[in-house]
Amino acid sequence: MSAVTVRRATAQPVPRPARGLALFGLGAATVATVATWLVAAEIFQSATGSWKWAFGAVAVAAAAAVLLVFKPAVEAWRCSGRCAACGDVVEKRALAARVRESAWTAAGTAFAVLCALALVMFVLANDAAVQRTFFQGELIGTSTLDIIKAFGTNLFIAVVAQVFVLVWGLILALARLAPGRVGRPIRALAVAYIDVIRAVPAIIVIYLIGFGLPIAQIPVLSGLSQTWYAILALTIVYGAYVAEVFRSGIESVHPSQVAASRSLGFSYLATMRHVVVPQATKRVIPPLLNDFIGLQKDTALVNVIGTIDAFNQAKIFSANHFNLSSVTVVAGLFILITIPQARFVDRLIARDKAKGS
Repeated sequence: MSAVTVRRATAQPVPRPARGLALFGLGAATVATVATWLVAAEIFQSATGSWKWAFGAVAVAAAAAVLLVFKPAVEAWRCSGRCAACGDVVEKRALAARVRESAWTAAGTAFAVLCALALVMFVLANDAAVQRTFFQGELIGTSTLDIIKAFGTNLFIAVVAQVFVLVWGLILALARLAPGRVGRPIRALAVAYIDVIRAVPAIIVIYLIGFGLPIAQIPVLSGLSQTWYAILALTIVYGAYVAEVFRSGIESVHPSQVAASRSLGFSYLATMRHVVVPQATKRVIPPLLNDFIGLQKDTALVNVIGTIDAFNQAKIFSANHFNLSSVTVVAGLFILITIPQARFVDRLIARDKAKGS
């Protein structure tokens, strides 16, 4: 270490031993531990049926997490002792920094455990009324298979609509970016469509399409099934959102790319097809996937037009048993397909940031 660095270090005030912060970390770990075992005792007294063991497993997992809380808490305590006895100023500051980091790590983990325990206690509140209403094991077991079969309709609607949305959204984006005076009317139509559709809730569009087209007796369209009405409605709605995503991607391509392509004799459409759109599509994959996650969730809205999807099937069970546990199954299915996609989008965004840095 140079003499200048030593002088700068010694010129700063010497940190305090930070015993108080270390005690705070140990206290947080102790509180979380006591709360975990109290909740575990409450679980075995109030939980019913098979859920007694399920919530017991949650309590055990929380207890294991609490044991991990003590590791940084103990480290903070040990470092605070070394910090108090240390005579070297630079090392003293390093130990004080470790005390702060370890103590706050223990406190943050303890807070997370307490939040999880609060959720468990909410489920067990009012003599486990929440558990019986949303997590009745018998009804979940009875309804799961039928709901999974009906969930296939949601997946079919989502996959087919995504294909149509990609095509329709790209057409709208290119129409909105039509160049020159010749493209002005096309741009106006595209802007009007995008603004109007994005202003109308998706459930209203689904309702109008699902009931309006059969009533209007429009040739071809009036003979479609409810599933295809749902696909058509979601395509109309999400095409407007995806068009804006494509437009942002196309506008992010540097104008020199277009100028170079046109100078080589490419037409406007050929430039878009071979030069601009491939680059733009690669850049907008993460936001496109986010829109498709939203589309998958909105397939639950098609129940308003009578499509027998997972949500409608769950409502049938709920009406027959006066219990919402079957709807919880639907929520779990959407979670299973949505969270992995969300994490995949996060990875794509992180990878793009890493390439740009």
